Order: sequence, then structure tokens, then C-alpha cells
Amino acid sequence: MNGPKMNGAESLVRTLVASGVEVCFTNPGTSEMHFVAALDHVEGMRCVLGLFEGVVTGMADGYARMADKPASTLLHLGPGLGNGIANLHNAKKAFTPIVNIVGEHATYHIKYDAPLTSDIEGIARPVSGWVKTSGSAKDVAADGAAAVAASMGPPGQIATLILPANTAWDESDGPAAPVAPAARPGPDANAVKAAAEALMSGKETLIHMTGDALRADLLEIAGRIQTKTGCRLSCMTSNGRWQRGAGRVAIERIQYPVDIALKQLESVKNLVLLGTKVPVAFFAYPDKPSVLIPDGCNVVELADIADDHRAVLTALCDELDAWGCEPKLQEAKKPDLITGGAITPDSVAAALGRFIPENAIIADESVTSGRGFMPYTQGSAPHDWLSLTGGAIGIGMPYATGAAIACPDRKVICTEGDGSGMYTLQALWTQAREGCDVVNVIFANRSYAILRHELTNVGALNPGRKAIDMLTLDRPALDWVALAKGMGVDGVRVDDADGFNKALARAVEEPGPHLIEAVM
Repeated sequence: MNGPKMNGAESLVRTLVASGVEVCFTNPGTSEMHFVAALDHVEGMRCVLGLFEGVVTGMADGYARMADKPASTLLHLGPGLGNGIANLHNAKKAFTPIVNIVGEHATYHIKYDAPLTSDIEGIARPVSGWVKTSGSAKDVAADGAAAVAASMGPPGQIATLILPANTAWDESDGPAAPVAPAARPGPDANAVKAAAEALMSGKETLIHMTGDALRADLLEIAGRIQTKTGCRLSCMTSNGRWQRGAGRVAIERIQYPVDIALKQLESVKNLVLLGTKVPVAFFAYPDKPSVLIPDGCNVVELADIADDHRAVLTALCDELDAWGCEPKLQEAKKPDLITGGAITPDSVAAALGRFIPENAIIADESVTSGRGFMPYTQGSAPHDWLSLTGGAIGIGMPYATGAAIACPDRKVICTEGDGSGMYTLQALWTQAREGCDVVNVIFANRSYAILRHELTNVGALNPGRKAIDMLTLDRPALDWVALAKGMGVDGVRVDDADGFNKALARAVEEPGPHLIEAVM
């Protein structure tokens, strides 16, 4: 190798950039300092600091959902990875491609069991589809290329590369060439025929979708099939990315509450699964079913989440001879604002539906207050909707931040509960530092509101003071305006519908990060 010697860390950074990884979200420590130093020597890698690893991993999730390619994270040993696990769990459930780079003690130091020594591979495996520890500096670059390819392998997954300190500082053989990810499998002819038969049976049939099938152009193909057969179209309660709004094919979302979902699905005779599983309840409840479809419903597995959904829908449209059928597209229809009185879920939903700008991104973690958003926003300007896929709260502001970094020309609106927001409010600091165009709407109901409902749903009767205290956020009340100001973000508190309407309209029009505390 000509010129100055290149260490393993620099060979890895150069390999990541060559493989299309352009952003590193990080909260580094001592073991990662050679990687940090290498970032200054390599053009093409943007570095974004998060003040907590759960923010780092959540930002990587939001970025990759919108960029359709992985970001990398840089995490400090096992505890740093552990701090990021909850949002890696969410990313796993969203099938998001992420490349984790996790520092490790030098190989010769591990035997001394220093305080930060841990089983990093063991921590990584539950949320990673691919895990490897580099053995030497000469392996690092090739391992990095393999990690990127693994993350992009269908349907998208987390690849965790563990980097012992000496493999980062020792001399390498230079960067490695990118590795092509595995291709997505095409349609299964028998499954396509079975789905077509179900759709043409004359019985009520539902195509239940997620993944790439929720992109606007693929939904248009599904819409042609709907016009041809009269079927219903639905998606999961929580999806990684759903393109919706005016000019797009509107579909149902299976509701979270079990009783509502059962009612929604009770008349379905044929269920065609496109990238999804049979709908099930989020939790078990006494005397309620776990599986939400009716007994005797015929289930057809059209495609797996890893399959090529475009090719599958194309084959089904061919089989049904449906290309000449025009899909029904959602008309542009913005709701009227609800004025006067206190802020309610409906007044918030109406304001959101009214003010969503063209091509916005909605990063939703309004677990309780946002359940009614869908009807109010169906006819809004075209937008992308990101959901809490894994149920681990604390992703809203981080993945809004990552989405804004992936798409700096698009407005991001984060809808967040106050309890969930407290898990990762450090994301506000990163939004301010990076100049992210995010409107953070915090629903201040002063409680873990969803758990108040769940206390009843699971049959816990007559809760007393101890139980209620565990579900309320008072004594003292959180001051989100002060919290935002402390992290460099302008904030405003509103406690009536008119004030909220004005605050949201203003924040959507102005660039940069904003926070609205909506007292419910």
C-alpha cells in the first residue's frame, strides 16, 4: 500500500462510505476514539451526536426509513448498545436497515474483566439479524462491507459489527469493495393463483399489507385490484412507512383496541396476507381472543415481508387482468378546524389534517391521543406516516430527527405523548444543533394515559392511590416549554383549541425545530 499507513478504523469508514452509508449517529467512548478520528480523514460521512444511545438508535431508524438505505450508529461497548436496545427493537419490527458499530476492549484486554467488559454479541443478537466481531485490523473493512450488505438484505435488518480497539488502531490492508445485498424473492405462482381465486370468490376478501406495499405506486396497483374485485385493503396498526393522503389509494388501518378490531374484521371471509401476519392483539386480555380474525376465515399467504412486493402485486394484477381498472384515489379534503373550548383529541386531529403541508413526514408516537388521527388526515396533502412499530416507547422525537436529516427539504411533524417523550427528550438538543425542520407536538395529559386504559382492560379493579401514582405525571407537572428551551428549541404551551390551531399553523410555516405543549 502506497502512502501513509491506514488503520482499521479508517479502512472501515472508507468502506462504509463506498457502500453508500453517509451518516453516522453516535455517542462514542474511549474504545471508539480511532473511529471518531478517522471521520475527520474521510469525506462523505456526516456525523450526528446524540446525548443518549436511545436517541442515537432512534435517529438511525428514522433516517433509514426515509432514505431507503442504512445509517450507521457508533456505540460504546455493551452498556452503550444496551442503552439503545429499545429503539433497535422498534427498528427490527420496522425492518429498518441499520449498521451498528460497537466498540469493544482490545482483544488482549478482555481477559482482565475490566469494569465495562460484557457479552456484546449476546446483547446484540435479540435485535440483530447479523452479528460479527472483527478479529484483526485486516478483517475490519471486509466485515464492514458485509455488514452493510446484510443490513440491506431483504426485508431490511440490523447488522451489528463489534470493533475491538486494537482492530481499529492496528494497520489495515485498506478499504474493501462494496458487497451487493441479496435480491428479494419474486412472486410464487401458486400463491398468486390462490389469492386471485379468493378475490374472485364473491366472498368478502381483505388484502392485509405492510412494508413496501404501502408505497404510493404499489398502493395504486392494489387499488386496481380493489376496483376489479371489490375487495377491502388494510394495513397493520403500526407500519414502518405508509404513503397516504390526497391523490393516493386510501386503505384501512387495523385498530389497536381489541373490541374495535374484532368488529372491523368480523365479516371477512378471505384474508390475503401481503408482507404481514394474521392480525393479533397487542396484549392478552381476560376473556378476549388473541387472534382477531373470525373462526373459519380462509387465510392466503400471498407474499412474505422479504419478497418483492412490486413484482407480487404486478403478478396478481396480471392474473386478475386488472390493469384496465382505475384505482379510486383519495380526494383532497381538509377538515374544518374545531374552535373554542379545551384541546381534545378530535381538535388536534382536525388541526393536523388541516395543516399537514405537501410532502410532510409524520413521526407518530401519540399512543393514546392520536388514535383518531386517521380519518382527519386521510384527505390531507400527500405525506409519509411513520409509526411505533415495536411498541417500545421513546422513539417519536428521535426518529423525527433522523427523518429530518434524511429529508432536509421536507417538514417533519412529531406527535408525541408526554410520558413517552421523557424517555428520549435529548433528541431536542440534536434537532437544535443540526437545525432540523421538526414540529414537536407534545400531548401533555400528565399521565401514562394508555396505561390508565389498560388497567381497566386487563381487569384490574378498584385501583388505589399506589396504582394511580404509578400512572400519573404530576407532583410536579412536567414543563415542556422549559425543557425545550434548555435544549435550544423554541416552545409554546397552549391549553385551548384556538391556541393550538394558531401554534401549529405558525410552526408549520416557520423553519427549524419547534415544540408545542398541548395541555389536554
